[in-house]
Amino acid sequence: MSQTHRSPESPAVSVSGGAARAWRDSLVAVVAGFVVMAAVAAAGLACAGAGDLPDGAFPRVVAAVVVLAAGGAVEVTGGAGFLAGADASLSVLPLSVSLAGALTAGFLFLRPLHNRAVARPRELLGRAAPLVLLWLLGLTGTALLARQTFGVVTGDSLVGEIGELIDATPTVGFRASVPATLGYGLLWILGLLLISLLVSRRAPLPSGMVRFHAAVRPAAFATTVLLLTYVVLGLVVALVVAATQGNAARTLAVVLLGLPNLTWIALTLGLGGAWEGRAEGPFGLPVPQLLDQVLRGPELSTVDVPSLAEQDPRAWWLVAVAAVLLLGTGVLAAVRSPAHVRAWQHALHLGVALALTTLTVCLLARIQAQFGLSLLGIGEADGLGVRVELAPALWRNVGLALLWGAVAGFLGALLARPFHHRTGDPAPPRR
Repeated sequence: MSQTHRSPESPAVSVSGGAARAWRDSLVAVVAGFVVMAAVAAAGLACAGAGDLPDGAFPRVVAAVVVLAAGGAVEVTGGAGFLAGADASLSVLPLSVSLAGALTAGFLFLRPLHNRAVARPRELLGRAAPLVLLWLLGLTGTALLARQTFGVVTGDSLVGEIGELIDATPTVGFRASVPATLGYGLLWILGLLLISLLVSRRAPLPSGMVRFHAAVRPAAFATTVLLLTYVVLGLVVALVVAATQGNAARTLAVVLLGLPNLTWIALTLGLGGAWEGRAEGPFGLPVPQLLDQVLRGPELSTVDVPSLAEQDPRAWWLVAVAAVLLLGTGVLAAVRSPAHVRAWQHALHLGVALALTTLTVCLLARIQAQFGLSLLGIGEADGLGVRVELAPALWRNVGLALLWGAVAGFLGALLARPFHHRTGDPAPPRR
């Protein structure tokens, strides 16, 4: 019995598979993404001790962390009536939660698309639009849940004593800004879908973009593997620390909430980059003690490998790890590229990819958190002021990533030649 031949663009094998199926698959991806993010956030907060929060606030705190992880905005509020005002702000992305949601939603978005190499833009839009709409609806519901107010225990401070006399207890709270959350959340989900299509070799592209496949996808995939490798290495180190040095709950809280924040900063430091920041206040930071020591200075501190090595010479291992993993990244990108791609092209592709990756890390991993109660606007209550800042030396980090990526791409192309020979492909040109 003869079979009818269908072209790759035939509507009968449409990527979308029908509007109902696209909506169903999108709903599964969105629900799974939010469930995974909520589970990771809840586990991390529980390890941090947030399970004992009063007034049943734990689910609302989880919702706030999910909002932040999805790119949303959470405002910190506080005060004590006319007695005291609050100076509070929070800008941080819990990247462990973000990464868990991104991997889940991205995988489920790509899974129905793995059936051909070329697709019409309209078909891809038919898959992406329902997912984006449902994601924003889910983010709206989460943002409406993310609001809570707590009383502040001030001890023997002047604010506490006066507050008791006039029944004006200081409070601190948070609430998600729905408009800002939807705006940033839209950018987050669109960026995730774009990166998913760029990284996956099996996902279809519009015919006009297929010619960019060799230039973009191998380098994009290799740099993504590099980031995930750093997370895995950080996880191994954290588990060893939790098992051998005690305080396992705090270590697990950092792993479940902000492991990529630390490991991806470590990547930029290993490339020779730098960050600037400070930490003020009576509370310990949920970061390695070495980083906390460098940040706790009277003025803005520069965080780089030399400044860390002054506290612990083992910090120089960051450079060695970065060099080895980047060389492996260059080989991986070259192996996944067609054999006709020249070595200098590999250098260009990986250099640009690593520079863009570093730029993204610098934008995502920055931290700014501040809280203080001022008595009648003239002074901060003792023991309640907290300030944490960590910002990248942006151009230094991106420029060095471009240089390292170019070198790794060129060397990777040379080292990948035996792999092309084994697979029967012609060796890539020398230059």
